[in-house]
Amino acid sequence: MKPNPATVILDSIDAYNKLYGLETRHPLVTVLDLKEATRSVNHVLMDYGVYALYLKNDTNCVLRYGRQPYDYQEGTVVSFSPGQIIGVEYEKAELAPDVVGLMFHPDLIYGTPLGARIRDYAFFDYSQREAVHLSLDERALFMECLARIKEEICHPVDRHTAGIVASHIQLLLDYMTRFYERQFITRRKVNSDLLSRFHEALRSYYSNGHGSEGVPTVNHFAGVVNLSPGYFGDLVKKETGRTAQEIISLHVVECAKDRLSLTDDDISQIAYDLGFEYPQHFSRMFRRVAGTTPTQFRDRHRPC
Repeated sequence: MKPNPATVILDSIDAYNKLYGLETRHPLVTVLDLKEATRSVNHVLMDYGVYALYLKNDTNCVLRYGRQPYDYQEGTVVSFSPGQIIGVEYEKAELAPDVVGLMFHPDLIYGTPLGARIRDYAFFDYSQREAVHLSLDERALFMECLARIKEEICHPVDRHTAGIVASHIQLLLDYMTRFYERQFITRRKVNSDLLSRFHEALRSYYSNGHGSEGVPTVNHFAGVVNLSPGYFGDLVKKETGRTAQEIISLHVVECAKDRLSLTDDDISQIAYDLGFEYPQHFSRMFRRVAGTTPTQFRDRHRPC
């Protein structure tokens, strides 16, 4: 029986480097190669206070996010952001893992263009089972970006260092966005199946009694198809041109239109049945989507 894993707080670059016995060249950023590690790390929980990207070149590592193990295959890039807790298990702890990557502290990018854009890189919030799998050419681009960053942080630090390093990191993150968009395209059949499950779950939401739980949410349907909300939302947007929330709102309003045109039910009761806590919230959504109020819609479509 394995002992409970220890939790390691990764609130600095130096904390990570000390864990693996690596050299710290810059206090806020590092390009790492775990084949150079002088200490073995296994069966630990890492509580991230930094951003990290890892490219795996071997197949003997298992990641755990919560209780769920994730397939971390050769040629896969996984990303972590502050606040995530990740379990790490190596099947062959005596071997140095063939993993390279980048780690940077949020303080590095404050006041830079990257700092203003960091939340745009939605893949940091994806579940690790939604990692991106790189082609050989994509791996070469990833490694080239790491080399540029490493070259810069090996120079003496001056007033230009942070801005130059941040720009190189931003380039790498832009490439990562492209890699994910490519993966959305190449997985179109899988994505189509996931969208079908989403639409079926949306159609059956109220008939299955979920209306008592509230208005349907993106988080709910992401859970139905076993994806993180961020990845699910990006997948839906790439495949349909609409956000998941827009599709959900359209469906809710269509359900409301049926009730308004076919029954004399009070508008407040319709709102409650659709999961709204307050009727005015229902009226606001209806007007935003339909371009008219529920009362006006009913008056126009009431049977003569």
